[in-house]
Amino acid sequence: MPGQPKREVFIEIIQMGGSVKVSAIDPDTGTEVSIVGPPSAGEELLTRNAVNKLNYMLAKRRGDSDSGDDDGGWRA
Repeated sequence: MPGQPKREVFIEIIQMGGSVKVSAIDPDTGTEVSIVGPPSAGEELLTRNAVNKLNYMLAKRRGDSDSGDDDGGWRA
């Protein structure tokens, strides 16, 4: 979102056979989520999806009613 400071997110990408596992970790809360997708999807899309899932989980834990899929100002 405009005007929001960037927050740090750790990203780990691991090739596992014909799939790629992408983990996104919030260092402030220790929350970690993972997704698995095809390598053909591309690193950017897979990373964005993992960050969106992380943002959703963090919003859910906070009890936010709007846990949309914006990137939340992340930087890897």
